[in-house]
Amino acid sequence: MKRREFIKLTGGLAALWPLTSEAQQQAMPVIAWTASTPETAHRVLVGFRKGLVERGYVEGENFRFDIMYHEYQYDRLPTFYRECVDRRVTLIIASTTRTLVLAKAATLSIPIVFTIGSDPVENGFVTSLNKPGANITGIYTLNLALAGKRLELIRELVPSARKFAFLTNPGSPKFNEPETRQIQTAARSLGVDIIILNAQKPDDFDAAFETASREGAGGIVVGSEALFISHPARSLTGAATRYRLPTIYGDEQPVTTEEGLICYGADQDEAYRLVGNYVGRVLKGEQPSNIPVQQSTRTKLVINLKTAATLGITVPTSLLGRAEVVIE
Repeated sequence: MKRREFIKLTGGLAALWPLTSEAQQQAMPVIAWTASTPETAHRVLVGFRKGLVERGYVEGENFRFDIMYHEYQYDRLPTFYRECVDRRVTLIIASTTRTLVLAKAATLSIPIVFTIGSDPVENGFVTSLNKPGANITGIYTLNLALAGKRLELIRELVPSARKFAFLTNPGSPKFNEPETRQIQTAARSLGVDIIILNAQKPDDFDAAFETASREGAGGIVVGSEALFISHPARSLTGAATRYRLPTIYGDEQPVTTEEGLICYGADQDEAYRLVGNYVGRVLKGEQPSNIPVQQSTRTKLVINLKTAATLGITVPTSLLGRAEVVIE
């Protein structure tokens, strides 16, 4: 039984609970967060908890998480945030641009701490990085800004290719549109053609890779929108393997755990830790409006030589020398 269903079934019993129990629940800070699935949430929660511990907060002892798994059913998110407001949770974590939009629309009073790869000032989430204003602050990574660089890197691995594909999520225009522009600009600079592929859920991945293969793409650049980071890594790497397409990702997990070829993107684990740290600061009484948004500039280039060999790719020594991690 899903957690939300359980709450719905037991809600009628709330009046029977002792008042002391309700007071105890309210006394412990509640951090609300939503993720796609428990499997994809694990790594993120590890980072959150690490940052919270640095500020003296241990889950179950002096705070608790309230997590809803939406299973890629994004239409469930507005209801979740309305419930957060009704229950008067202590704080909301928004770990994607999509959820930050909805959380911001739901409340002007409950503190919100975010980690996103799109510009929070440009998108109107905060007034400025130094003075966020209102009830929002968080961590801003460089993931969106690196799309063009990913195309350059996959071109280095497949120098003979004259056509590449870019996998994006049209349901997330704050990522889809600027990343697509970056890719198209980089493609013109490199003198290659680009095919735009769309996916709005993991079930769309296989069809996108099939299209890329059929149209003669020499490799694929995967967008950095949350769908391509928070899904099970094997959904993408499985498609890349079936169609033998060199693929570059914006997150390291497909490369380190599922034998993907290469990734270049923001250090997501560091960003998650920083978010936990920020949450701890707010729980200790700091106002989000006074905590500057931090731009996490750490990036990671990870290359899997085993996968490269399987694809018949010789990785240039110059590229290996720039990698933080090389899997042999």
